Amino acid sequence: MPIIQHHANLIQDCQELNQFLSACKQTLSEKRPSKIVSISWEAKSIDPLAVLDKICHPGEIHFYGEKAKQGEAIAAFGTAIKLKISGNNRFFQVQQFIESCLTNTTAIGALDLPFSGPHFFCNFTFFDEDNHRDSPFPSAMVFLPKWQISRQKNRCIIISNILVNRNLNIEKTCENTWQKYQEINLTKSFKISHLHDYKFALETQDVTDKRNFNLSVLSALELIQQEQISKIVLAHAIDVKAPRPFNLIGSLNNLRQKYPDCHVFSLSNGKGKNFIGASPERLIKIQNQELETDALAGSAPRGKTLIEDAYFAEKLLTSQKDRSEHEIVSNFIVQRLSNLGLNPQKLPIPSLLKLSNIQHLWTPIVGKIPISIHPLEILAELHPTPAVAGDPRDIALQQIRRYENFNRSVYAAPLGWIDHQGNSEFIVGIRSALIESDRARLWAGAGIVAGSDPEKELAEIQLKLQALLKALT
Repeated sequence: MPIIQHHANLIQDCQELNQFLSACKQTLSEKRPSKIVSISWEAKSIDPLAVLDKICHPGEIHFYGEKAKQGEAIAAFGTAIKLKISGNNRFFQVQQFIESCLTNTTAIGALDLPFSGPHFFCNFTFFDEDNHRDSPFPSAMVFLPKWQISRQKNRCIIISNILVNRNLNIEKTCENTWQKYQEINLTKSFKISHLHDYKFALETQDVTDKRNFNLSVLSALELIQQEQISKIVLAHAIDVKAPRPFNLIGSLNNLRQKYPDCHVFSLSNGKGKNFIGASPERLIKIQNQELETDALAGSAPRGKTLIEDAYFAEKLLTSQKDRSEHEIVSNFIVQRLSNLGLNPQKLPIPSLLKLSNIQHLWTPIVGKIPISIHPLEILAELHPTPAVAGDPRDIALQQIRRYENFNRSVYAAPLGWIDHQGNSEFIVGIRSALIESDRARLWAGAGIVAGSDPEKELAEIQLKLQALLKALT
């Protein structure tokens, strides 16, 4: 287990920070030439998105996540320490990196509050090996941010992470850290509340011709009929061109207001490319060794009236095709968790997850996690689930590479965080877009099973794409 030294005292001014960092620097040795210091301060109500807007530099790596309905939001930017990885053992390498960092970390301050202490932010690509030259993100990346601002309802916390080594200029570091801390505190006066409407025409172009998508679905149905696979998820992508650069903060604000039930996210590679979206799918959440995960598969539109909405809901709940697709996902998750020695529990019948423009069959799955099992072990076992890949998984992945002529990159892959106590939350990066200046690529997918109709699957994808397209500003 990681060793973290907890100190109750708070750093109240620049002088106290100087004294503390100087004391940490004096403990360095040849065996331990560096140390990570994490300081947590309680703060008044701050909107993490406003901090991202006012404080984060466009050239910095950042992570942003919010679930508005639960009153939770988190923004992290800058890098105290990071690691980029490739290869099929990437989850284990990230785990080793985090554990190694934590054994050399001192955390102080308001550590009894939600989201306090050091958090490591991780993102992965869909495939283990992402060999595309134009790939905007590595196969795996983990970073400890210089700054993290979190809010849970009205409780906020500011975290500064500092890498202390022998070359660190203590005086300059303290001055810069305290100045930034005060700037972040001042953002409590900034509010981002109104929706941003895009008033210009957007040019859209299919990355894959719709006819080719339909042919891919028909070919996949033949494989299903031959019992080579029982499900495959095929994605469709569109490229979008705008007459001016997209407004990242405005788009994220739109997403969190339009889709308060979803996990709104943004991930920057620090080179001008931002992966954003509003995902309905949580892969794992671990809090105090309690695991929550979701089986989410089977979709229907929302109705324009209560009667129409109830009709679509009933049709979805009784659809043999959708129930079969959903069962493949839920059974996979239960089996994979059982392989780790867990005892996952789920309800026998799925319920509905109703979003603003679409509704899904949904089964929450819970379980107790032994201390010996790391969140990334669970992540490695689950990704990718049949909700975004197919079943059997290996064959489905081969066929996805065959059918799709574009790079999935981080689309449909896990992104999230792990804290110093083993708590974590990872979502699946679906209903998403990669934005760079005035250009964007949007992805959405559909699960193909026996009984799927190519035209209906494409209509479902268009519904998912439109929801994100309308949020861009």
